[in-house]
Amino acid sequence: MTRRARIALVIVAVGGALALPAAAWAHAVLEHTTPVPSSVVNRTPPLVLLTYSEAVEPRFAIVSVTNAAGRQQIAGAPRRSAADPKTLAVPLRHLSQGWYLVYWRVVSVDGHPVRGAFLFAVGPNPGPVPQFPVPSISETAATPRLVTARAIVFLSVMAAIGLFILRIATARPVARRVPEARLRTVSIAFWIAAVIALIATPVYVVMATAQFALRSVFDFGNVLPLVRDSAFGRGLLDLELTFALFVLAAALALWVDRPERAQRSIAELLAGAGALLAAAATLVVPGLSGHAGQTSPRGLSLTLDWLHLVAGSVWVGGLIGLLVLWWSLPAARRVAGLMVCVPRFSNTAFVSVLALIGSGVGATLVHLPTFSSLWQTSYGQALLVKIGLLCAALLLAQVNLLRTRPRLAAARDRPELGPAAAALLRRLVSGEILLVAAAIAAAAVLSSLPPPAKALATVGGATRVGPGPVNQVVTRNGYRIELRVSPNRAAAPNTFAIRLTKDGKPVRNASVIAGFAMLDMEMGTQSSVLPERTPGLYERTAPALVMVGHWGLSFEITPSGLQPFTVTLVDRTTG
Repeated sequence: MTRRARIALVIVAVGGALALPAAAWAHAVLEHTTPVPSSVVNRTPPLVLLTYSEAVEPRFAIVSVTNAAGRQQIAGAPRRSAADPKTLAVPLRHLSQGWYLVYWRVVSVDGHPVRGAFLFAVGPNPGPVPQFPVPSISETAATPRLVTARAIVFLSVMAAIGLFILRIATARPVARRVPEARLRTVSIAFWIAAVIALIATPVYVVMATAQFALRSVFDFGNVLPLVRDSAFGRGLLDLELTFALFVLAAALALWVDRPERAQRSIAELLAGAGALLAAAATLVVPGLSGHAGQTSPRGLSLTLDWLHLVAGSVWVGGLIGLLVLWWSLPAARRVAGLMVCVPRFSNTAFVSVLALIGSGVGATLVHLPTFSSLWQTSYGQALLVKIGLLCAALLLAQVNLLRTRPRLAAARDRPELGPAAAALLRRLVSGEILLVAAAIAAAAVLSSLPPPAKALATVGGATRVGPGPVNQVVTRNGYRIELRVSPNRAAAPNTFAIRLTKDGKPVRNASVIAGFAMLDMEMGTQSSVLPERTPGLYERTAPALVMVGHWGLSFEITPSGLQPFTVTLVDRTTG
């Protein structure tokens, strides 16, 4: 491939990076409940049943059922239903007539805590809905401590794998072609990254488990027995095990490797291949316990996630190795060593960047329901930060490709160009490392947020309202529609009202159905009929907004004997 063709491909790749995500992991979604939210049952149900989109661990679940006075009504701890592993069952005491608040907190397979609340009533005459004191129903795994620990884990794992590939393959000819050149410093950098990863991973698991269990991270007696009770904890400990096996295989490969020989022995080939297979297996593990393992089509999602991590590892580890090599080479041999290594790494990095962007674009198509999700959701905004950092790193890589590499090649005939080219390489590579490391930190934030719900695709042009009480007037098909939501608070009784008029006169006997779709994560859509209270006023009070966040509110209006039409709002609800 010519340099001009390669430059054109890089420009296309930078444009494609506008849709580049990190591997995003799913959240447990409450799909349905017994009793149904906002429903009235005639007698006390023996159990509250909460069915999620995935099997959650009961030992990390918190479920409370309280009456209007705040008194607890559960008769035992949450347990997994024998009939369905995705369902939590909570036994109840005998309930008197009235309204009850169900509050729940669970930990997703990917390790993110999720909270919510809803109301139900025991009838037949429960009375008006009281104002319940609702615990906080907003929680995130993107705390500074956990994001920092997560970023350290993945940066060190990826750096170790990339450093090994640079040492065993890309930089290997330097030891043979450049007198006095040694690769020992690159091997030491690999060991430093490996040790950091082996220590940081279990520390991160303990920190995350402590948050799941709402305990101090230093409460080892209660936290350590729980580290394998969550699928997230098991996945991270599996990552620790597979990475440790890779480190052992890499140690063997480095021990038998003789870089001064042009031809590898059978033992070197087998050891190197074994270490590379172990590295590939290590990078499969995060996807298996994360969103890729839960998203359909599962095979495609896992492949994209794995390819994304492989490409990122080759890039960031290779950059670090290149900087270490620059520092370790004798000053008199530095240019000669870089002339051997830089063109080889440039080819490898070019392919890895294309793979990184391609896998990211593919994952974006799977996870983002609309292009506007990039700036309308927290997930998309974190994604844009990562995109910006990667684009900046790609620009520095382009300067290396267009200026540094040609100058190093020209130094064969004009030695005076060598030192300046080597110094420029060091500065640019240092900048690339910082930007890619920052992008991995942004990915740590991104993977702590839920991907936007597919319901966003249905509210593209909707009017945005909230937080706080909503009083919005729209016109549609000659009708004036005054929409009201009050007080517009999550897990509280909200009044949803529509005043429908035409030519200044109230429109009577229309059918009005309100729909409620959570936009920040996948949830089942609720619907409710708004009865006509007075001429042209359709109203119902219900605790339909069960979580803090963005909701799609749709009002399907069917005037008597006429065609229906729909008015949609995107509502921001607070706790």
